[in-house]
Parts: sequence; C-alpha cells; structure tokens
Amino acid sequence: MNSKILEVLEFNEIRNQLLQQILTVSGAEKVKALSPVSDVEKISIWLQETKEGLDIERLHGGFPLTKIEDMKLLIKRLEIGANLNGVELAQISQLLRSTSEIMRFINDLEAEDFAFTRLFYWREKLTAFSEISQKLRTSIANDGSVNDEASSELQRIRQGISRSKEKIQSELSRVIHSSLAKYLSDTLITIRNDRYVLPVKQKYRKVFGGVVHDQSATGQTLYIEPKQVVELNNYLRQYQAQERLEIERILAELSALLYPYTKEILQNDFVLGQLDFIQAKARLAKIQKSVIPSISVGNKVNLRQARHPLINQAMIVPNDLMIGDDYQTLVITGPNTGGKTITLKTFGLLQIMAQSGLAIPVAEDSTVGIFTEVLADIGDEQSIEQNLSTFSSHMTNIVAILEVIDDKSLVLFDELGAGTDPQEGSALAIAILDAVRTKGSYVMATTHYPELKAYGYNRARTINASMEFDVKTLSPTYRLLIGVPGRSNAFEISKRLGLDEKVITEARSLLDTESQKIDKMVLDLEQQRKMVEADYLSLHKNLEKSEKLLLDLQEGYQEFLVKREKELQKAYNKASEMIKEAENKSEQIIQEIRDMQKRASHSTVKEHELIAAKSQLSNLKHEELLAKNKILQKAKKAKNFKVGDEVVVTTYGQRGILVEKLSAKEWVVQVGILKMTVSFEHLVPAKSEKPKKKKTVQVKPSVRSSGQGFAYSVSSQLDVRGERYEDALIAVDRYLDQALLASLSQVTIVHGKGTGALRDGVTKMLRSDSRVKSFSFAPGNAGGVGATIVRFE
Repeated sequence: MNSKILEVLEFNEIRNQLLQQILTVSGAEKVKALSPVSDVEKISIWLQETKEGLDIERLHGGFPLTKIEDMKLLIKRLEIGANLNGVELAQISQLLRSTSEIMRFINDLEAEDFAFTRLFYWREKLTAFSEISQKLRTSIANDGSVNDEASSELQRIRQGISRSKEKIQSELSRVIHSSLAKYLSDTLITIRNDRYVLPVKQKYRKVFGGVVHDQSATGQTLYIEPKQVVELNNYLRQYQAQERLEIERILAELSALLYPYTKEILQNDFVLGQLDFIQAKARLAKIQKSVIPSISVGNKVNLRQARHPLINQAMIVPNDLMIGDDYQTLVITGPNTGGKTITLKTFGLLQIMAQSGLAIPVAEDSTVGIFTEVLADIGDEQSIEQNLSTFSSHMTNIVAILEVIDDKSLVLFDELGAGTDPQEGSALAIAILDAVRTKGSYVMATTHYPELKAYGYNRARTINASMEFDVKTLSPTYRLLIGVPGRSNAFEISKRLGLDEKVITEARSLLDTESQKIDKMVLDLEQQRKMVEADYLSLHKNLEKSEKLLLDLQEGYQEFLVKREKELQKAYNKASEMIKEAENKSEQIIQEIRDMQKRASHSTVKEHELIAAKSQLSNLKHEELLAKNKILQKAKKAKNFKVGDEVVVTTYGQRGILVEKLSAKEWVVQVGILKMTVSFEHLVPAKSEKPKKKKTVQVKPSVRSSGQGFAYSVSSQLDVRGERYEDALIAVDRYLDQALLASLSQVTIVHGKGTGALRDGVTKMLRSDSRVKSFSFAPGNAGGVGATIVRFE
C-alpha cells in the first residue's frame, strides 16, 4: 500500500502512540515497520494476536516483560569471537530471564485451559537456557559488575583487597588521631592515583616523608602517601591487578559459553519483541476503548459508532459509517465546518488500522473490508511548495489516483471539484465519480456543490449523506445522516440572525425551480428521518423496558428456585432429625420390651403389653407438624365417628369396632378379642372395597364373626421369596405380630433356598425373638430347608 496515504491519514501518529507502550528495542522496530497489508490470512493472524493480547491484559495485566536492549550488535561481536563486557552480559542475562518467565507464564495459561493459539505458537519459537541463565545471574549483577561469586579466585582476591584497604585506613587513621594531625590541612583520608594519601600542609612535607602524588590548586596542600603505608598500597595495587585479570578471564569464559547459541538468542529477542508489540497493541486498544472488527472479504464495511482515534474521545461524536453492501459510493454534501473531512479521515484511518492488525474504536459487531489500495485527495498537500493552485493540486492527485485504482481500491475525495468555477467544478466532480465507479472502486467523497445532491438518486449503488446542522443553535451536531443530502440552511440561519423576511423571500424567488425542488426534497427527507428516528427511539426505549422486565422476572424466578431449594433442604433436614429421634426412641422402647422379657423369665410377654409397646412406637410422630398439614386437616374433618362404626387402626393395619369415646382425641376400639385405647389420629373409616394388591409383602387379615365379637384370621403361611433382604425381615416381623393376634400356634415362613442369605437372616431373627417358642425347617416334602416352621406354644 502506498506510503502517502499513511501521511495523509496521520497513521504515523498511531505508530507514535504504540511506541509509548513499547518496552523492548525489538518491539520498537516492529512498530516502526508497521503498515497495512491486503493479505487476508496475515490480517486475520495479526488481529487474533491483538485479541489475545487484550485477553491477557484483562486477565493478568499484561506479559511479564522488562526493558530489553538491542541484541543484534552484541550477537555480532560474539560471532566474530569478541568478548562481551559486564554490561553487555547483563543485557543478555536479562533477555534469558525474560524468556524463562514468558515461557512459564504461557505454560500456566495452557494449564488453565486457555485457548491462546498465537501465544502458544510464539512460545514454541523460544529456547530456554536455564543453566546458562543461572550462571550469568550468579556471575554478573544487573549493573554489569562482576559478582564475588563468579569464581572462588575472584572471591579470594577481593577478600585480600578488603583486608589491604582496612590496614591502610587503620594506619592512616592512627596518623590523623596522633600528634601529627597538626601538620595536616584536613583530617581526612583521600585517594590520588588509586593510592591512599593524606592532605599535608606544604611547609610540613618533610615531617611525613613518603611520596607526593598531587597538590591543591593553591599549592598550599600536598597529597602525600606516608612512608608507613607505601608497602600496603603496593600490596593493594597487586591485588587490584589480579582482580582485573580474573574479571577479564570470567568475561571471556561467559562469552565463550554464549557463543554456540547466538542464533537461538537472536530468535528469543525477536519473539520477545513480537510479544511486546502484541502487548503494545492491546494497551493502545484499551486506552482508545477499541475492539477487534470482523473481516469482510467482499468489502462490506460497517463501522458502527466509529470514532477518530486521534481526537479527544470526550469531544468526538460517534457515527455509523457503511459502504459496500447496498451502495458502493457515498457522497457527503453540506456546508463547511460540519465535520465532513473528519468523517472521511475517520473512515480511511480505521480501515488502514484494521489492515495493520490493530483494534479500532468502534462498537462491537463492526466489519472492515480488505482493500489493496487506499488512496485519498484531502487538503492542499504541499501545493504551496509545488507552486500549484488549489485546483491544480487536487487535479494532480486525482489523475494519479485514476491511473492505479481497481475494483479492490478505496478512494477518498475531500471537496471534490473545489477551487474552480462552481458550475465546471460540479460537472468535473460528477464525471470523476462516474470514472471511479466504472472501475468498480469504492468511493467516499465530500462536496459542497448542490448539483451533486441529485447524484445519489440517479446513479446505481450510490447514496447521498450529509452532516446534521442544528438551525436552532446555529451549530453543527457532527452527526452523519446517510440517505439525506445536505443543504446550506442559509435562509434559516439568516432569519434567526434577524435578516428582514422580505429580503429572505426575495432571495428564495431568485433560486431556480430545480434548486427549490431539491431543497424541498431534502427538507422532507430530514423531517421523515426525524420521525423515523423518534419512532426508533421510542421502540428502543420500550424494548429496554421489556428486557429489564424480563431480566427482573428471570432474577425473581431464580431467587424463587433458590429459596424453594433452601426450604426443601430445611424440610429434609428436619425430617432427618425427626427420623433420628424416632429411631432413638424406638430403640429405647425395644430395650424396654427386652427388659420385660428378661423379667418374665418363666412366662411370655402378654399380648396387651406387646401391643402397648407398639402403640408407643406409633406415637413417635410429631403432632404439631401434622397439625399444619392442610390435607390431613381436611381428612380429619371428614371423620365423624360414632360408637359401632367399623374403623381401621392405621398403626397395625387392622380393623376394629368403636366401643367408647373417651375424649375428643381418644377412642376405645375392639380389635379381635382385645380392647385398646387408640388416638383419634390413628383411626380411619373402614372401606368396603377390597384394597388393591401391592408388590410388597404384607399380611391381609380377614374378619369373621364370633359370639363374643370379631376375631381375625391370618394365613398360616408367609412367602417372602424374591423380596429384598431388609423388606423380607420387616414383613416377617409384622407377620409374627398378626399371627399372635390371630391366636395361631404355628406358622410357616417360605424363604426359599437360593444363596441361603435370606434363610440365615430369618433364622437369626427367630432365634432372638422372645415371641417364638421354637422353630425348625419344614419336612422334605413341605419345602425342606426352603421353609421354616415357627411355633408359639
């Protein structure tokens, strides 16, 4: 793409803003080389990298990068066999440390299942030098000085230097604090020619002896190395010479260590520069509040709420800029200072920014095209230097543009046809637009010629637009109105400024009929647009209210679900507590039954004692909870009992006859040969129809009449084959209760042979049951070990 458009649209200023975010020299080189391309694949990759950079900026605040100097010259010196100095080695050490940190950072992102495809790609281009990096960190400080730990020899030498300095300073301190101090110009120790000296008054030079290394400007003070420290200073200089040699050896050793890896180090520098460049693009996007646009290969550009990136965002008015779908040519008409040129530059600059892989300041779901060339004729462009008139300058640019454009080009014309006679200028503008359309190029042009207002109505895939002007405030609003050609508003402005109505009427009459028709058409379009816009705003407002109401309903419903879940959980917890409490009480009652059996060692427990214990078990329910149950309350109201009614005692599932009402809550019930007191809550009216058969094992008593009341008959055999272990034992326990109440002396429990688990369970249960006198397996012809005969007498 031509470099001239980058200057015209101020793309260089975008580069400068990017440079402010750069940390590395390599990254700065990439910014300076940045320019738009027309390769769709390359643009997609660049935009994906910017998107991943934005995600990193949002999640982690950026990459763990530090300032890195230019590596190219250092590597060249290594390649020709030169040794690097401490500062240069410190720079390479910083590069290797940053490489390790970046690799670790990206590895952590991958471990967290982030899909950063481009970052993973660049990570694979990096090479870690853990051992070399550690060696450099140990040997070289950040400022380039060589650390004591670089070698044991250097450490020994520096310890010798330190001891020598201490001895010299100690010796000189004794002189300063002795009677000789009066011969000194000042009581301090200083250094001249790398040797420790004292400032001595010139007239007392012979008192100290030694070597004179310097004198003051006045000559009144001599800097003398006293004879008692001359030898010590010599030792110090020897150590210092050894130190220089050892440092040179260490630097040479480290340089040789890096020499085989010059290509890999340069590659690391390149990759870190690329990541720095990606981070700079992301940070600039964050500052500009930019987004990643979609790409339209068919050049259907739709920039929603586009803003010029170089203008203060608090002052700019966003506009929707579209081209390439319903129309390929957009002609913006209207007076000057309305924002036409800024709109033109915004469109062009955002397009070349996107083709450079940069995010652009637009709303989400915006789309950019891919143009092989973006050409512009905007402003005078150095016409004074070329000694050309404004018109000649424009024509020179336009001629050059018409020679190179094709159906993949985007052309921007500012004030097309300006600088000459209006009639000829408007005709030229129309002809130039037709010439560009013939080549299939995409065009956005601004003009103030009224003749072009009708252009958008009699040319295919062409549309008019204008910059809105507020007549009431006499100022532009800078809003682009697509589909509405501009008008000068001169009459309205003059009227508001106080010009006589007669003068305005006379002026209107001087306009030709065609101009008046165009102005009337524009006015009608503006009024229609305002009506449509008002309807849109009203609908949008209602839509927002509806969406808010829907959101409130959804939130309310979610809150209801959460509360319901909490209440259900509370109910489950309460039920669990009740069950636990009932289990504890039932264990207590069972224990009491066992105690009664132990006390009655010579007799069995009476049936009425057993039934009383069962009644205690049935009374473990919580009356206060049942009282709150509306369904049970309704059923309770339906029970109008009277003496003689046949009822079912729900605790035992047995029928009985109401004999006497003791209170509002208790009745005496005749059950077989027994009379018992039963709570009102445990009584339900007996139904005449037969109960439905259930899959679970249960005993079904039948009623027979006797001379003394009602007695119950129970089958003398219970079959629990096929039942679950626990269910079968519960059924056997209940069956034994019913058999006792029916006065059976012997029953048979059919449990089958199978694996023997159920048989063993029944046997174990019968062995510990005090109700059972004896039991044994059935005869071979009556089931054998598959059935057990239980005897109560």
